[in-house]
Amino acid sequence: MSDGFSFTLEASDGPARLGVIETPRGKIRTPAFMPVGTAGTVKAMPPDNVRATGADIVLGNTYHLMLRPGAERVAALGGLHKFMNWPHAILTDSGGFQVMSLAKLRKLTEEGVAFQSHIDGAPHMLTPERSIEIQCLLGADIQMQLDECPAIPIAHGAARESMLLSVRWAERSRRAFEEKAAPGQALFGIVQGANYDDLRRESLARLLELDFPGYAVGGLAVGEGRAEMFRVLEIVAPEMPAGRPRYLMGVGKPADIVGAVARGMDMFDCVAPTRSGRHGQAWTRRGPINIKNAAFADDPEPLDPSLDCPASRDYSKAYLHHLFRAGEYLGPMLLTWHNLAYYQALMAGMRAAIAAGRFGAFVARFREETGETIL
Repeated sequence: MSDGFSFTLEASDGPARLGVIETPRGKIRTPAFMPVGTAGTVKAMPPDNVRATGADIVLGNTYHLMLRPGAERVAALGGLHKFMNWPHAILTDSGGFQVMSLAKLRKLTEEGVAFQSHIDGAPHMLTPERSIEIQCLLGADIQMQLDECPAIPIAHGAARESMLLSVRWAERSRRAFEEKAAPGQALFGIVQGANYDDLRRESLARLLELDFPGYAVGGLAVGEGRAEMFRVLEIVAPEMPAGRPRYLMGVGKPADIVGAVARGMDMFDCVAPTRSGRHGQAWTRRGPINIKNAAFADDPEPLDPSLDCPASRDYSKAYLHHLFRAGEYLGPMLLTWHNLAYYQALMAGMRAAIAAGRFGAFVARFREETGETIL
């Protein structure tokens, strides 16, 4: 482990795990959901409100921040924590996924990825070393290696070539991190290999030789389906070190998270609660609802009075429906706030259930309330 960074596994209930990550900027209770703050903000949410929902950590995006306003500028202004007024832990991704999915033109080589900005077409080069340099300039507490995230389906040979490239980039990321990182910061390796069991195992084995403080599973939730994602986790998670945090990247919807916790994963991020909130979808204990539907025009009940969140408790569905129909900014703000509160309540419920040895009952109740069948 890095000095000042540690993980303690406090309890388990089957594969489900309860733990605490210690960082110089505070504790992260796991299972943990990290709200996505792509460009230095969790969209439509002041930082204090994000914290009040129960979030211990947020995620920032290397690709977006390197393009605008620029990592050197953020560093000159005191780092990302000060810049966005979030004094708690921040995890940054490497930028690789966004390069592959957003950049206008890109060329992948052993050195890295040359690409044109999706904003203004300016040329950039992202290498493992530059990715780490950017994340260190931002001041991220948890940083991610640069990796390649191929689409599924992909042929076995091409998937292995991609996975081995990610392993070589992991080695370079590790060396760059050791040169540039501040005390208490940590770098996670990313397991790749598409949906091939042997490649996932090989990727993990090679990363374990590098002895990262934490390990992520990447390349899932990219269209392969929930059942296949869970199958891959059932292969990988049991072989991951018990004493290191396990991060499932880009996941997900509530049922994805509950199922992944049941398979031994600890950390999650996804744009679902914020993006859904901006478009009128509220996540609830009974599943998602579209507040723009006419059925809510005369509904006097709040979204969820049991949540300690003003957006969930103090406004009627009819009022929220009106805000969206009228195009008022307050509608997306309130629904985003509620969704983040719901997600954090879900995580707190799982932590309590694992601590009490009742995680199986929690999953059964979740399945019954939401109607989800694939868990």
